[in-house]
Amino acid sequence: MVNHQTIGVQATHLSPEDLAALQENLREQLLFRREQLRQIAAASRAEDLRGRRCPAQAEVHVKLAASARMVLADVEAALRRIAEGRYGVCHLCRRPVDRERLTVVPQARYCGRCQQVREAGR
Repeated sequence: MVNHQTIGVQATHLSPEDLAALQENLREQLLFRREQLRQIAAASRAEDLRGRRCPAQAEVHVKLAASARMVLADVEAALRRIAEGRYGVCHLCRRPVDRERLTVVPQARYCGRCQQVREAGR
C-alpha cells in the first residue's frame, strides 16, 4: 500500500493510481532480479561442481550478474524514493520526470533531457 501522504509536492504530476502501478512494477522487477541473481549463482555453482566451466561461460555469468545487480540497485533506490516522497523528480534539474518515461523505465532518476545530456558526456 502506498502512503500517499509521503508523496512530495514535486511528484504531483503522478496520480495516486499511477504511483501505485509504478510501485507494483518496481516490486515485480525487484523479485525478478533477485531470482535472476539466484539462478545465475546456482548455474555457476553447478558448472563448478561438474568441472565444466569454460572461461567464456564464466565471463557471461559475471556480466549478467553485474547487470542484474545494477538494475536491482536502481529499483531499490526508486522504491526508497517512493517511500521518501521524492519519486518522479529528476536528480539533476529537479523537474518532474515524464509519466510516460516512468512507465517505460520506472527506476529512472533523470528526465529524458538530462539523461541525454548524461549519455552524451560519456
